[in-house]
Parts: sequence; C-alpha cells; structure tokens
Amino acid sequence: MSEPRPPVPRTREQRHEADSRGRQGEAEAAMWLAQRGWRILAERLKTKAGEIDLIVRKPGLVAFVEVKWRARTAALADAIDERRLTRVANAVEMVWQDYATQDEDIRIDVILLAPGQKPTHIENAWMPFG
Repeated sequence: MSEPRPPVPRTREQRHEADSRGRQGEAEAAMWLAQRGWRILAERLKTKAGEIDLIVRKPGLVAFVEVKWRARTAALADAIDERRLTRVANAVEMVWQDYATQDEDIRIDVILLAPGQKPTHIENAWMPFG
C-alpha cells in the first residue's frame, strides 16, 4: 500500500459526481457479494468514527467492507492505505457487537472496482501497521 497523496481540491460538482460513483460502486459490490452467498446486513453505516460501506454475513463470519471505485485500473493501487483502513477499523470497533451477535468471526475486507475489470476482493485487509 502506498503513501496517501495530498487531497486535490474539488468543486462541489466533482464531489457530487464522486459520491454518486461511490454509491454505484457500493451497490455493485453488494450485488457481487450477494451472488457469492453473502447476506447484506447494512450499507453506508455512519458512526462517529466514520462510515462503513457494507456489512455482510456468511455462516460463522461477519465482514465489514470498504469499497473503492476508480475510473482507471491503475488508480486502484492508491485507493486504499493505512489511514483509510484505520478509519474503517475505528468505525468497526464501535459497532461490531451489533452485527456479530452469534459469536461469528469478524474481519475487514476491501473490494476494488474499476470499469471493465472484475471486482478485486481483498479478504482480511486490516492488519495494524507498524
């Protein structure tokens, strides 16, 4: 995972377009996971620590999924980094007990999406760095 790049200022229209693409990516990821036997428990769950894109369950396992969509496949390499995963992990810490109610294992996954590419599912993506 690479170092985060400084944010590039975006216009309101660019932020709205990015949010819309992100929502479409999350819907695509949810459908892709459902086709693979996952049950969708929650989408876009907001916590004080941040947002969790998807919460999904299979027997014995609950996954908290960060979805990243990029217009170009090459940009996926920079889509996820320690800062983003730490934010997701902090959000998961606040709510996991509400979803892993049957003593399931939990993990944080990432799904990377780009036009014309099959989704890349990174299982158990969160490992504290350092």
